[in-house]
Amino acid sequence: MPFINVKTNCKLNAAQAEAIKSKLGQAITAIPGKSEGWLMVGIEDGYKLYFKGTDAPAAMVEVSLFGQASSNALTTLTSHITGILCDDAGVPSDRVYVSYHATNDWGWNGSNF
Repeated sequence: MPFINVKTNCKLNAAQAEAIKSKLGQAITAIPGKSEGWLMVGIEDGYKLYFKGTDAPAAMVEVSLFGQASSNALTTLTSHITGILCDDAGVPSDRVYVSYHATNDWGWNGSNF
């Protein structure tokens, strides 16, 4: 039950957003037990975002997970995410932050897992 929310100050066209969404679906498999089948993705483009005092292309990515993941898996996912945003949105990898939030409480379909 992961959720990946991408906020970027870049303006994305429909093809770019679709490519990012699809590639994130593949990338989430870096975490054992996670798949695109349960992944929710949010993309907020054209977001007012400043990094290091400028509005040059940048992104903030928040990854929420049900359960825990190893540091190695998260490092791999971070590498995938930064590569995807570099390739498909033109955001340099050194202008991408990725934060992770794990929880043991996750609601879906009127109940909690």
